[in-house]
Amino acid sequence: MQCPKCHSVMAPVIHSGCVVHRCTQCAGLWFEPLDHERLKDAAAEIDTGDAEVGARYNHIDRIECPRCAHWQLIRMVDAQQPHIWFESCKHCYGRFYDAGEFRDFADHSLAKFFDDLMTPERE
Repeated sequence: MQCPKCHSVMAPVIHSGCVVHRCTQCAGLWFEPLDHERLKDAAAEIDTGDAEVGARYNHIDRIECPRCAHWQLIRMVDAQQPHIWFESCKHCYGRFYDAGEFRDFADHSLAKFFDDLMTPERE
């Protein structure tokens, strides 16, 4: 599998019977449908990338699904934490999180609520 952001090889990471693919360069993560919910408790073990690097890749538009190849991923905002922007495939329903985003997604706290209040609107 190839990373949709930096086009490097993605290596499989197996945890709790789920396979997540992590980019060997930018450390972005590809989740099969619903695995992002199943693996929230293991976010620190799975999302080992640098959040600053992930933030640099977060603004890349028009990327293709690493699973479906020709389907373009849709940029999404997490409804409970609108400061988290991820990409999803409308065909296979997989999700891509840039490095650091999945840890952030899994850490839903009161402090994050205040972060969300300060998040600028998406362009």
